[in-house]
Order: sequence, then structure tokens, then C-alpha cells
Amino acid sequence: MRRECLSCSTGKFLGLLMIFGLACLMLTHTNKAHSVSDGLAKGIGTNEEHKEVTDVGIRFKKLFRRAPRLPPRLSPDEKIIHRNFTGKLNEPNVEEQWKARQQNVKDAFTHAWSGYKKFAMGYDELMPVSRLGVDGLGGLGATVVDALDTAMIMGLDEVVSEAGSWIESHLLDRIRQKGQVNLFETTIRVLGGLLSAYHLSGGDQGMTLAQKGPKPTIYLDIAKNLADRLLSAFTSSPTAIPFSDVVLRDSSAHSAPDGLSSTSEVSTLQLEFNYLSAISGDPKYSTEGMKVLAHLKTLPKTEGLVPIYISPHSGEFSGENIRLGSRGDSYYEYLIKVWLQLRDTQDGNFTYLHDMYEEAMRGVKHMLVQKSIPSELVFVGELPVGPKGYLSPKMDHLVCFLPGTLALGVTKGLTKEKAMKDNLLTFEDLENLKLAEDLTKTCFEMYSVTSTGLAPEIAYFHTKDYFESGLDGGNKSSEYVNDIIIKHADRHNLLRPETVESLFVLYRITQDPKYREWGWHIFESFEKYTKVESGGYSSLDDVTTVPPPKRDKMETFFLGETLKYLYLLFGDSSVIPLDKFVFNTEAHPLPIKSS
Repeated sequence: MRRECLSCSTGKFLGLLMIFGLACLMLTHTNKAHSVSDGLAKGIGTNEEHKEVTDVGIRFKKLFRRAPRLPPRLSPDEKIIHRNFTGKLNEPNVEEQWKARQQNVKDAFTHAWSGYKKFAMGYDELMPVSRLGVDGLGGLGATVVDALDTAMIMGLDEVVSEAGSWIESHLLDRIRQKGQVNLFETTIRVLGGLLSAYHLSGGDQGMTLAQKGPKPTIYLDIAKNLADRLLSAFTSSPTAIPFSDVVLRDSSAHSAPDGLSSTSEVSTLQLEFNYLSAISGDPKYSTEGMKVLAHLKTLPKTEGLVPIYISPHSGEFSGENIRLGSRGDSYYEYLIKVWLQLRDTQDGNFTYLHDMYEEAMRGVKHMLVQKSIPSELVFVGELPVGPKGYLSPKMDHLVCFLPGTLALGVTKGLTKEKAMKDNLLTFEDLENLKLAEDLTKTCFEMYSVTSTGLAPEIAYFHTKDYFESGLDGGNKSSEYVNDIIIKHADRHNLLRPETVESLFVLYRITQDPKYREWGWHIFESFEKYTKVESGGYSSLDDVTTVPPPKRDKMETFFLGETLKYLYLLFGDSSVIPLDKFVFNTEAHPLPIKSS
């Protein structure tokens, strides 16, 4: 019967009518689904009925669904308008924000200089609370020279004129008349400041950032006079290791009372002496400075790591204390920086410096790097009794130079993007850059864990072998409040630059905006807690209490380094590019001279 029914025209018509009816029924199921849902809300129908009807409707609906509607394509101008309308910052607005923040740093420098000028002009340092000047660095007006190139970079012509005029009128007489100075401190602050000012004011066909102040040759002539007297530390020593102290007025030198020199101090003179030889044409400065590094190359080390003391009498290391904090830090910094300074010159083969640096960084990773408990902050510890002894979980704020140095060693001043595009990075380079980023995070958390948002001079880290309760930084909301331990004797802050230095280098190399944001948080804390209304900024006695007691000292490096690095961090990366300049350990930029 079925075959007969389907073969007749009436049967075919009824079959088509049935298919059409089913199709209409399924098309109307969507509306029915809504009514069933309404019914369920009123207690009518069941979950099973709702599910069955909805599933059928959805399956059929998928067959006939329209293509998704794409958003309209906007022109570049329309995109900007749209982003502004939605409240999101577009790129020009972001840059305007950082220009405004850079201006805030410039204003802070002006405030610091105004206090120094009013109360301490010609002294080494300002005591801002007492409104007095103090000579703690030999009486050479260290703040004037340390701050000069910062003022040039910021375009503060009035400050450049004031500082330059003082240097031209007074500094040479001070050098001729003053007594004992420390070789290292005088080299990095005063000699380095003069050499940077020489270049930035147009000397050596350099940049002309300063429209006012003395001619560049004034800075060079004073630098040569000072360096000639400092050379006595090298020439008086029986070994290649210089004495630590120089008497300027009679160009004599002697060792410290204990007979030793700091390893970092004898190895952190070469950038300055090399550049002075290059611009003066006299090789004696570079020759004496490089003898030190050549000698250090021959001495025994532990995986590239060295003790923090060395004897100028024997030329040998003294003791076994190994650390990257005070007395050890800039030895490692200058290995890579001096190599960067000299690698493109025809003055000799200096690859040994790069080899020493790479060996040392492997030693750091193998022997000194650990993670804290419970949040696994990466830190660099110390070996107080040598490589066979225990690892102390102590980390000076000074160690925060290391992330920037590591990043510089990876890309040689190029951005990470360019270095990777040019296939310049090895697996070890990427490993070192990751360590640099991890350590920068730790250094920033040393700030954010305190009540003031400012770091202590020294921190300890909670490990499986060490913990002391009741010694946190005061910021209970910090994720790392149980990782970082701050002892009572270490809670002071000296306005140090090492963390913002690394933020500056890491931002330049990775272009990650978080480093700018971290720098801004630190600057805001400096403004809030260290500013003295009458002029200047003061170091603090305790960063874990609010308000923090002031220490009544504005170190020269606050103007020479801390504010300079913050200003450059918030500014255009083309200003003092890292592949064309190398910063000495006091943040004085010196040009990398090529053959």
C-alpha cells in the first residue's frame, strides 16, 4: 500500500505537505521555548519539557543562523576618538603623562639644589634639617660636581651656570689646598662628574646640552690636574694595586689604617681614567688604571667570585668574605662596562674582561642566588666565611645594581627586541635577563614591603635555615611581608640610586612599562617622606615607621644618580642611549669611543 500511495500524485502531495508542516512546527519552537520558560517561572511545565523543546529549536536554528556582525573598520583618526570616548589612554596621552612625571622629577632636583645652594654651597653635602653644609668627602664641593651633568641633561641652564661658575672659580684652588681624600670616591664623583660635564657641554665633539657655564676645556683642565694628583695612589704602591687614600696638596698617597684596599674601589677607576686618556691624548691615566684589572685577572678566584679586600702591599686578596654588596659590588659592574667602553677601540685585546664577567655571573647564579619563603623572591646572598661556609640570606640595597648590569651584559645596550631580531642572544643571555627581571622585582618589593614605600639599607630573606619574627617592613598588606626581614640596625634609607638605576636599564632594554610604574611609586615615596620644605631632601632613620625620623643628610648621589635615573626612566629613550654611552658607578655618562 505504501508503494502505491507514494506512486500516486495525491500521495506525493500529502508527503510534501507533511514535510512542510514539520518544518513550520520546528521554526515556531523558538517562541514556544520562551513561553515554556515563562511557564516554568510560574510553576508550569517541567525541566525535561523545557530542555527538549529548547534543544530542538537550537539545532534547527543553527542551520539558518546569520553570520556574526563584524564591528565597523575605523580610520586611524576615528580609532583615537573611539579610544578617548571609551576612557582608555591612547599612546600620545600615555607619553604626556610620563612627560608630566618627568617634570615632577625635574622640580624635585630644583628643590634639592635650592636647599644646597642656600645653606651649603661649596660644601660636600647638605644637612637639610639643620640647614648646614658638611664636608665628608674631602671638601671639594662634591655635590656641585656630582649634580652638574644631571642639570645639563634636564636642561636647567641656571643651575648649570651656578655650578659651572663655582667649579671654574673655586675647584682648582680646593684641589691644590685640600688634604686627604679617598681615591675611589673622588674618582667616581668629582673626576667622573668633570669628564661627563666636558662631553655634555660640547667637548670632544660631544653633545651640547648646556647653553651656559664654562667652556668645556675648563672642565678638562681641572680633571687633568686632579687626576695627576690621584695617580700618586698608583705610582706610590709597590704593586699594581693602588693605595686607598691620597693627600692632594702634595700628591702623596698611603694605604688605609688596616693596610688594605676594597676590591671594588681599586677596580672602579678605569672608565674615568680611560676616557681621560682618550680626550687628553696622554695614555698614562689609562695605563695605570688598566694595570689593576690585568693584575686581578691573574689572581685565584672561586667561580669568578672574589673576596672584598685586597692588599696593595702584596697584591693578593685578603680574607674570604665574598659578597656583591659594599666593597664588592662595582668590581663586577666595571668588568662588563670597561669591556663595553674599549671593545671597539684599537688599544688592545680586552676580551679577558668579558670572560671574567661571564665567569663571575655563572658563579653568582651557582653560589649566591636563592629564593625566599614563602613567596619565592629571588635574592643574592653572601658568603661571609668564604665558599666553603654558609650562605647568609643578607642582601644590601647596593646589590640592586646587579639587575641593570646583567641586562646590560645581555644586550650590550640594545633593546631586547632588536637583539633578538638580529639573533644576538644565546640561551645563557636569556637566562641572565630572566634573572635580571627577577632581581629587579625583589629590589622593588624591598620598597613596597615597608610602611613608607622606601627600602632599608639592608634586608634579610626568610629561608628554610633562617627566620626572625617581628621584623617585617610594616606594610601588612604586602604579599611579601613574611619573606623580607628588616633588622633594627638596617632600617635607614640613604636616598640610594641602585634600584632606580636597574629600573632605568630594564625599561630601556625590555620596554616593559611596569618598570616606569615602579619607579614612579618610589619617587612618590621620596617626595612624601624625605622632602624638606626649606630645601633639599633628607635620608631617613627608619623606613618601617610613619612618619619616619629624618637622618639630616642629603647625599651627593641623590642629585647625581637617583634623580638622574628617574628623569631618564620617564623620558625619551633616545636621550643618552645605552649603546652609545656607559654610565660610571656614580651615574656620570661617558661616551663609548670607537676606533
